[in-house]
Amino acid sequence: MKNNKWYFLVMMLLLSALVLSACGGNAEDAAQQAEQAVEQAATAVEEAAPGAAETAEAMAAEAEAAVSEAAEEVEAAATEVAPTVEAAVEEAATEAPMETTATLRIWADEQRIPVLESLKDQVAETIGVELVLEQVALGDMAEQVRIAIPAGEGPDIFIAPHDQIGSYIDGGLISPIDLGAKADSFVPSSLTAFTYNSDLYGMPYASENVAFFRNADLVPEPVETFDDMEAVCKDLMDAGTIENCTVFATTNYHLYGLNTAFGGYIFGQDADGNYMPDDVGIDSPGFIESGDFIQQLVEEGLVPSTADGATADALFGEGKIPFVFNGPWALNTYREAGVNYVVDPIPAGSAGPGAPFLGVQGFVVNALSEQQLLAQTFLTELVATDEIMQAFQDQDPRIPAWQATLDAVDDPDLAGFGAISPYASPMPNIPQMGAVWGSWGDAIQLIMNGDQTAEEALTNGAEQIREAIAE
Repeated sequence: MKNNKWYFLVMMLLLSALVLSACGGNAEDAAQQAEQAVEQAATAVEEAAPGAAETAEAMAAEAEAAVSEAAEEVEAAATEVAPTVEAAVEEAATEAPMETTATLRIWADEQRIPVLESLKDQVAETIGVELVLEQVALGDMAEQVRIAIPAGEGPDIFIAPHDQIGSYIDGGLISPIDLGAKADSFVPSSLTAFTYNSDLYGMPYASENVAFFRNADLVPEPVETFDDMEAVCKDLMDAGTIENCTVFATTNYHLYGLNTAFGGYIFGQDADGNYMPDDVGIDSPGFIESGDFIQQLVEEGLVPSTADGATADALFGEGKIPFVFNGPWALNTYREAGVNYVVDPIPAGSAGPGAPFLGVQGFVVNALSEQQLLAQTFLTELVATDEIMQAFQDQDPRIPAWQATLDAVDDPDLAGFGAISPYASPMPNIPQMGAVWGSWGDAIQLIMNGDQTAEEALTNGAEQIREAIAE
């Protein structure tokens, strides 16, 4: 009777160990607990009744074997059930998206919004962030962010042309961006454009620059230099084939590639590429030489004294001028006109090939946003990808700032512009650039009118710019 009593005690202890295992332990824990139970039971038996220990030991051995067998069965069953449980968890995760815990507000134009819309579900489901997208026209963006951001009502991210970042930085409106390893995936000149005082302030997506359009029916081969252009135009005009060599679309922006071909520049740059507002180059020797050449073209009747973009487009489309300085925004106009054109680089002057202005568009981050880290992560991890950058290109064909997308461009016109962009000159992004346009344009017009020599007009213009900067 006593032996049965101790047998019952041992079994109860062992069964307790199994119950503990079933409630959250595993087979190894159950075995350890069973072993402890056997030891406790044996000790109790030995203390309670001499001679009963041997009987209890035998019983414990049998019970331990039974527990071991049961534990193996439990472990096998758990292994069999695990895949089913894992699949159920994945299915539940798919059916129940992550609850959004943060919001990113983005202002973009009508071309970028559709692409960003495609990311909304992914962002919500994977990182629990709600994208709030608001369409703002590019022409209205600067005014609206300058009002909204200081009031705490602006976007976390917005798009901007690179030449506006200087004024945004001065106003404390945008913060630097660290692209990390992704920086190597962008066209270097596009990053240079968004660099200010050695810090990067934007993630670019597209660029644009002026090229030299050539009527291939009138001039079958590209001209390598501006002297070659002058000679070809003289022959065509003497033959009565054309009315002019070209018509300038503006008096400064479009012509900058010609100015740089002779060594002209707007602002000097330091060793790190930062623009120096105290080094104004409008009256530099190279700029004056380019002004002399412009005045010579006008005096020879190769170029009219007035600059008119609409006239330039019309005459080029009608085949009455063989060359025109223009950007990718003119492509549809020339295609619709049916002119057989080619997009060439800017010819060379005495200083080498011309480097036109480069304009870059990109995403910038609100310096007052409470989501700056999240905003940068969104841009670098979800927007800076081959898929999204190609989607931007498909939506609005431009010169891509993402190298892989640029390499994949199969449009010969865009490829022609893209070949120029690596050595194009980013338009200065410092606030002092605002003091340049008026005096520079006036000086070029005085040169074209013949009212002043290039040296006189550009020297006076440069002095006006320096005075405006100093105010």
